[in-house]
Amino acid sequence: MYYSGFADEAGAGINIQIKATRELGWENIESRNIDGINITNISDDKFYQVAEKLQAAGIKINCFGSEVANWGKDPRKEEDFIKSIEDLKRGIPRMHKLGTKMIRGMSFAIIKTLVPYPPELEKVIFKKINYLVKMCEDADILFLHENCMNYGGMSYDHTLKLLDNVKSPNFKLVFDTGNPVFSDDRRGNPPYKKQDSFEFYSHVKEYIHYVHIKDGVYIEETDSIFPKANFTFAGEGNGQVERIVRDLLQSGYDGGFSIEPHMSVVFHDKSRKPEDNIKYNNYIEYGRKFMALVEKIKSEM
Repeated sequence: MYYSGFADEAGAGINIQIKATRELGWENIESRNIDGINITNISDDKFYQVAEKLQAAGIKINCFGSEVANWGKDPRKEEDFIKSIEDLKRGIPRMHKLGTKMIRGMSFAIIKTLVPYPPELEKVIFKKINYLVKMCEDADILFLHENCMNYGGMSYDHTLKLLDNVKSPNFKLVFDTGNPVFSDDRRGNPPYKKQDSFEFYSHVKEYIHYVHIKDGVYIEETDSIFPKANFTFAGEGNGQVERIVRDLLQSGYDGGFSIEPHMSVVFHDKSRKPEDNIKYNNYIEYGRKFMALVEKIKSEM
């Protein structure tokens, strides 16, 4: 078992991201943005500077937090599919350079006006994800699907259907403990109830390769695809983090736990720009509290 985290929530630049990782005593970063740009899209010069700094610090990028097929990409738009292909084309050589084996991907944005999804659109989604996963398979890396605001994140049944239609040893799941708290269970007809984190986890457990640690309490819907929420330290919200982590460890899970606090800064909310020291301190406190939670669970096993 090891720890990692979306270190861009500690600070924008690679120097502060490395500093936070070392202060926590960790060796890994799940790299998303560097100076506000995703690691797959920063310039070549910038990437090589980042790679040199990581090597000098003894820090590894264990996973690319990419934008491949994410909640901002419409499954019906060919240009959005092409963007994901291009992200992988740029990202794969960078992953090889860093020795990174995992890339976080999704299954395209939820089209809320379609209830239920027509089978024709599902076939399009499966075909496109298969293409992207094949690129990863050919490159000997893992495509990890996250349960977020995407097709597979609409319910555990949608994730299982995706797994049934994307048959590859390189297609696995990264389970986010917090996302179900804020996500509609889009089975049947509206009005929808929110998902239950442990229920979702229990149905997809055997396919989980990696875990994102997030927690919070749902507040209300907004005009965007992301509802308003009160994000909390792990174990203090409705994500059933302690129960899920306990079950994972009791089942012999030996993979990574990657923190994604979303507390001092909500990654999707561009209106919130806290001072760097607030972000940094929150990230450190979140990491330490989560490690303490893990040790508590271990002591009780």
